[in-house]
Amino acid sequence: MITNVPHRGCVLTKYEDGLRQALDRVGRIPRPGPEFTPPFELPAPSAALDEFFAVADPRFAELGTVGRSRLVLLDLMGNPATRTVKTLASLVIVARAVLHTERTGEPVMIVTPSSANKATALRDAVLRAYRSGLSDPDRLRIVTVVPEAARPKLWSSPMSEDPALAERNPMCVLAPGGPGVKPLARQVADTVAAELAARTGFRLWHTLDLVNYQGADAVRAFAERAELPQAPGVTRAHAHAVSSAFGLLGHHFGTTLLPEQPSGPQYFLVQHMATPDMVLSLYDTTAPEYRFDPATGLHHQHADPHYPTTTFDPAENLEPTFYTRSPATSPAMNRLIRTHGGGGVVVSRYECLARYGEIRALLAGTDVDLPADPGELREWSLVMALTGVLTGIERGLLDTDEVVVHGSGSYGVGDFTPVPDGRLRRIADAEQLRRAVLAAATARTP
Repeated sequence: MITNVPHRGCVLTKYEDGLRQALDRVGRIPRPGPEFTPPFELPAPSAALDEFFAVADPRFAELGTVGRSRLVLLDLMGNPATRTVKTLASLVIVARAVLHTERTGEPVMIVTPSSANKATALRDAVLRAYRSGLSDPDRLRIVTVVPEAARPKLWSSPMSEDPALAERNPMCVLAPGGPGVKPLARQVADTVAAELAARTGFRLWHTLDLVNYQGADAVRAFAERAELPQAPGVTRAHAHAVSSAFGLLGHHFGTTLLPEQPSGPQYFLVQHMATPDMVLSLYDTTAPEYRFDPATGLHHQHADPHYPTTTFDPAENLEPTFYTRSPATSPAMNRLIRTHGGGGVVVSRYECLARYGEIRALLAGTDVDLPADPGELREWSLVMALTGVLTGIERGLLDTDEVVVHGSGSYGVGDFTPVPDGRLRRIADAEQLRRAVLAAATARTP
């Protein structure tokens, strides 16, 4: 039995060797094309590096038993400046950029698209690099681009409040109706990198590639083996609210670096109705038709147990964090689930609200504090995951001795101050993003 007050210590204290091994293994994967990528290594151990990584602290907490399944939360949201799983991977990304500048003297400009949380976490990691003394704005800067729908989820920090830092590290917001932040960032990264290097000396790093997250996400498996060992004969599933399932793929990668487990990990995908593509791909099906009930204003279906029986709107977008359509990761997850077991389910806002009180009760003994009013919730990932697990158990879609719920994000209006509109840089197309990148790189440090 684990306790809900686990031993504190960042990943470098507990899993540094495994993390460095994971990065080394990822770094051996051939990369196509000439795109700039820093080494898959961390800087040498130091007090500054320990301080930098101090907020990366995976924790486990018991949630009780539902049906026959023991539920355990893997809390990956311990950084109070982000409350998101993106913290650890962002710290690793920034540490790799720091190592590049140390070895070559070349400054690095990170450019990344995001639905909100990745942008917040990467900006916080850059700020931590400044504060710990690992880097400074002359050597490291970041440009993030998010969709307009993400604006209420953008966390204010000195990166937006300090005018000099904001000028060098702009948060760009893309107007609706464009190509989307991912293709836009990709286009600009491909076309501006050479110009940026020639004019400013900055090497542009577009960080979206899965391999930039794989090494960090492997730490989940290291933490599981050390703090929640799986007993022989016990079946265990890992449940996660996903868009592309990078985190679960990283967990599986981590298991391949460990001694053989009692049984292969099962994976259970939870998605929402706006982007259900991984669940649809897993079951090789299409979304069911819903029937509108004018008496209640609700939509219903009973043909597919992997879809909500009730929803306010079949086209609802419950959580903009999950915005990827037709992810390239689906075939890999399909193979893992079909080989080792697991499954997937799509949830609706109606279902999440119906179970909200139950979920708050499950989390009562953890470090996660859901607001009493669900209207104050700004990140639904954890509530989605737990709704999917409870629904999956109830419908017989998830039947294992243990379920580890990967807590990837949860925060409400009381946990952060939004970035004021005046601190955001509005863009509408690739040319405007290109100008933003060049302006950030050419801004002089006071």
